[in-house]
Amino acid sequence: MDAGHNSGGVASDHLRAFVERIERLEEEKKAIADDIKEVYSEAKGTGFDTKALRKVIALRKLDPDERAEQDAILDTYLIALGMMPEQG
Repeated sequence: MDAGHNSGGVASDHLRAFVERIERLEEEKKAIADDIKEVYSEAKGTGFDTKALRKVIALRKLDPDERAEQDAILDTYLIALGMMPEQG
């Protein structure tokens, strides 16, 4: 097949370049995921709770206003279920 073959309006070399880039990025993503897993293991090995650590990382990603809104909704639900005293 010619590197510039055009089948049905699709340039195969251009398509192949996208596919190969995506494959490389997927490999890099797996390597990074493995590195992250290793860091969590190290943290656990030094006594940190990985569930709490994951929650902290998720919270740090949130916009402060979005986090405040989520906290308010959670508090409302906990109060409604009797799991937290009413504030105020």
